[in-house]
Amino acid sequence: MSSFGSDLTSSSSIDHFDLLPDSLILLIFNRIGDVKALGRCGVVSRRFHELVPQVENVVVRVDCVISDDDSSSPVGSSGKTRGPLLGLFRLVFSGLVKPFQALGQLLGPKRPGSGPITGASGDEDELDQGGITHHSPTQVLKNFSEIRSLRIELPSGELGIEDGVLLKWRADFGSTLDNCVILGASSVISANPSKNSLSLDNNDESHSHGGGGGEENGSIPESFYTNGGLKLRVVWTISSLIAASARHYLLQPIISEHKTLDSLVLTDADGQGVLSMNRDQLEELRVKPLSASSASKRTLVPALNMRLWYAPSLELPDGTVLKGATLVAIRPSEQAGAKREVSEGAWVSSAFEEPFGTAVKMLVKRRTYCLEMNSF
Repeated sequence: MSSFGSDLTSSSSIDHFDLLPDSLILLIFNRIGDVKALGRCGVVSRRFHELVPQVENVVVRVDCVISDDDSSSPVGSSGKTRGPLLGLFRLVFSGLVKPFQALGQLLGPKRPGSGPITGASGDEDELDQGGITHHSPTQVLKNFSEIRSLRIELPSGELGIEDGVLLKWRADFGSTLDNCVILGASSVISANPSKNSLSLDNNDESHSHGGGGGEENGSIPESFYTNGGLKLRVVWTISSLIAASARHYLLQPIISEHKTLDSLVLTDADGQGVLSMNRDQLEELRVKPLSASSASKRTLVPALNMRLWYAPSLELPDGTVLKGATLVAIRPSEQAGAKREVSEGAWVSSAFEEPFGTAVKMLVKRRTYCLEMNSF
């Protein structure tokens, strides 16, 4: 009986979690992904602290955007960052600095002004605001050594569009813009009448196609050019390209420091814009530095070839109606011929999730209009 009791005591003193292999714990950490949650995991034990930097799939959700001109005025997820000037802003987030600093004091080597994840104290990426220390994604990711898939999410889109207007974009970059797809509509009418439908159509485009009979053959009605419809689409296009190029510019230090990256996505909580880079594009940026715009902190947009599709009213299979639906597919002029062999439908139709993917497929069946834009 005493032997049984001693066996029970010795068994209860074993921490069975410690018997799990590192590979299984890393699998769990990779499923977690969120950098703040990983930060909390890192303070649990010395073992976790050593494993967290080896995580391959990381998600960084930015809490606020702080202007370089006024670091005392953060824009949280509840506020919109108006204007396509992301390059003038610094991405920061809080809430995980103290746990990592505490763990560094307990477990890490005692180096002056240094923490295990936050990097050197006094780094230019560190801002002190109202007693809360903010760190940029670049700084927080410094000690992650094995990142392969990185997703950064901004609190909101940069483009200050009016209520009811639909504007979404997706851009792929290497050292410069590879391609960009923009989907817009002057208003969206929900299929469910019980919901508040989005219906702000300042240009009344859905009723203006009578003049010229454009809708019958899929062509753009004459009124589109005279009532400001074309001008509005140009503004959407330029604003989206500026937002995309500004995001790309901000990613330079992260891409340079993390050589193991295979995939990088910079998106926003509103789902307005997505910047994506695959392994080849990431390597291209490391080998061939980007060309920065002299006017602002963003990547220079090259000369472009654009294809535009338009429908005064587009009804989707689920009953949703897009008024003044517009699709723009963009590629650099120098790539237009070189990549002609790649099916255009593939990268355009796969740019957005449903129901907008269906809208894209419907629009590309209509008449195509070609435009050009100079570098800016």
